[in-house]
Amino acid sequence: MKEEAGYFKWNEDSEEPDESEDSEETKPSSLHSSESSASSESSESINPFNTGTHPGARYTDPPMSLYRKYRPQAFIDVVGQEHVVTTLENAVKQDKLTHAYLFAGSRGTGKTSVARILAKHLLTRGIEDETLRRQIEESVAEGSIVDLIEIDGASNRRIEDSRELVEKIQFSPVVTHAKVYIIDEVHMLTKEAFNALLKTLEEPPSYAYFILATTELQKIPSTIQSRCQRFAFRQIREEDIVRRLQFIADQEHITVDRAALRIIARHAAGGMRDAISLLDQLRSLEKITAADVAVRIGESGQEHIDAIFAALESGDREEILRVVREVEEAGASLDTFLRLLLGEVRTRLHAAIGQNLPTGTMSRMLDTFLSALRDIRIAPVPGLVLESALLSLCEGDVPAIEKKAVKPLKKVKEKDKDEAAPLSEAKKKDKDDTPERVERAKEKTIDALVEAPELTLDHVFAVWPEIIAKASPPSVKMSLKNGRVIGIDGKTLTLSFVAKFHRDRVAQQESSRALEQLLQDHFKRPIRLECVVEEERGTVPIADAGMVDLAEAVSEIF
Repeated sequence: MKEEAGYFKWNEDSEEPDESEDSEETKPSSLHSSESSASSESSESINPFNTGTHPGARYTDPPMSLYRKYRPQAFIDVVGQEHVVTTLENAVKQDKLTHAYLFAGSRGTGKTSVARILAKHLLTRGIEDETLRRQIEESVAEGSIVDLIEIDGASNRRIEDSRELVEKIQFSPVVTHAKVYIIDEVHMLTKEAFNALLKTLEEPPSYAYFILATTELQKIPSTIQSRCQRFAFRQIREEDIVRRLQFIADQEHITVDRAALRIIARHAAGGMRDAISLLDQLRSLEKITAADVAVRIGESGQEHIDAIFAALESGDREEILRVVREVEEAGASLDTFLRLLLGEVRTRLHAAIGQNLPTGTMSRMLDTFLSALRDIRIAPVPGLVLESALLSLCEGDVPAIEKKAVKPLKKVKEKDKDEAAPLSEAKKKDKDDTPERVERAKEKTIDALVEAPELTLDHVFAVWPEIIAKASPPSVKMSLKNGRVIGIDGKTLTLSFVAKFHRDRVAQQESSRALEQLLQDHFKRPIRLECVVEEERGTVPIADAGMVDLAEAVSEIF
């Protein structure tokens, strides 16, 4: 055999068997790398680089992972990203493709796959020969065409790498009429590398196209984003993942329960690649059941959510510790379990808002769980963080708020029943109330008034010094002394401050909630604070003795 035009050609004088006449059909394309020939000594010799198309070859490709085998090769194969696919398809049909694209979304949502499909259209743009178009598309799928350059941003993040790219982009395409650069994880590039790429990205050669992909859009400089067409890839819906997994299972003759596919889809959290990889991992089983999936991926802790909330409502600390221990022993990720708790709190919060119920409890739960989620990732004992967060909710004010909000209503109803019973009985018996009964009714009325003081401006003025004295830290107390109560509207208490600094100090989430809790403890009802600057309300500052003394403020803080 001899080498011609960049590839090896079968020598007509070689002693190959008669089947070698078909070699012309299997001659490798000039778009691909060279292949070595079979030995002329034996018709059964094996060519290790042959893909099996030559009759004398017995080599078979190694098994390919399912997510690579079923990677979308056309826009119609892309699942769950209809908004992206529709836009790009229309751009291709109308020949309105631009020079730079930015694909952003979580992992496994199809960014790289869509980038390669788009690259096929860019590289075959203007080519009428169907055979050449097909060869280019096959080369793109195999990653062997020189005019498609895929770059990993994580390993080529330096400014030197960007400068090398800028230098090489000046060379014209080799095979096609375009050069396409796909830069994956582009957010990993350094600031200097982005700056070096900026001018080329803005005004590239007419044949150059850029497709950038990232999982962290917020890390991409705005100067880069403004020069690209940006597409947001959404997490794929669970039902779409299940449908795709069922298709793959049918094609591969994998026996799997529908419930097992649903667990896999839920575990993938919107990522198709993760779901297909997990199915590939389980395909060796004779039949994949939900139990098999649960054993291999570990429990998520979903079945323990109701138990946790029941323990929080009842204040059962031992039950909380027991449930957390079960979650750990089941191998569930505590990070995932906390996310499930947050999701449940969010659902209950929305339900409470829809029913016009108090949401203070849910807000505090959200703050506690979010703080625990941040800490659990770096904690040496993650279970301790979760236990601490749940026990703080059990022992703190959160459960008590609901009880306090409901308790007065129950008491009033019970008192109404107690007072209504003697009246109805008196009407039935046509008798006057006895002095003892009148005295007892007065005592009950006094008790009710003591439990729930009237919310008036005068009453607030009377207890305001006490509220300030209980406030903490000292900086908040100092700011409160620089403010004054100017009005009550329903359950909203308005505070006015002479300076924006003091207003902002008191209006901070932690400070305002602590003050609202102090007011609720006194007035037995939820009260919301509204902090304003006096100029915003159109009021004139009034100098009074209540203004804080600077020396006193310094002594309190230090």
